[in-house]
Amino acid sequence: MVEIRTMHESEIGRVTGIDRTEHVTLGYQMRDGRLESETVDWRVPAWFATGDGQHSLQKQIQDWRPLVAQGGTMFGAFDGERLVGVCIYRPHLSGSTAQLAVLHVSNGHRRQGIARRLVAEVDRLARQDGATDLYVSATPSASAVGFYRSQGFALAGEPHPELYALEPEDIHMLKTL
Repeated sequence: MVEIRTMHESEIGRVTGIDRTEHVTLGYQMRDGRLESETVDWRVPAWFATGDGQHSLQKQIQDWRPLVAQGGTMFGAFDGERLVGVCIYRPHLSGSTAQLAVLHVSNGHRRQGIARRLVAEVDRLARQDGATDLYVSATPSASAVGFYRSQGFALAGEPHPELYALEPEDIHMLKTL
């Protein structure tokens, strides 16, 4: 049984156990304000164990640590002692909008309800904090976009400028709480 629990900032290094690998065959792009699908052949590799490049473990930890240190909450999904899923909630993205800043579930543990349970924790906290909307910048894969749609997210009318500048290829979505 996978247990969901709040993680302490000092545990962020445990994300090294997350297997992010995936073979994506259907992707999305935003064109003229519309979401368009396209056949793709993306091989998402494991995070790089060395270096500090975009997809390195060091870069993930460097980017995620401030989210938690500045009032965010990190949840982990544990199969025994093994971390198999992680998400980070950012309570005050702007105005009354909170952010689901990070969500990863290990390959081999996907499609078992773990991501849904992690998002439910973020929803609960966002409502508790008085947020009226929850924002996510989704990887443009069919699996990610389809998952977020199943959780009540829709295309954001106007992407958050800061997040769009960081991730212009992503699909920016919003959920009314």
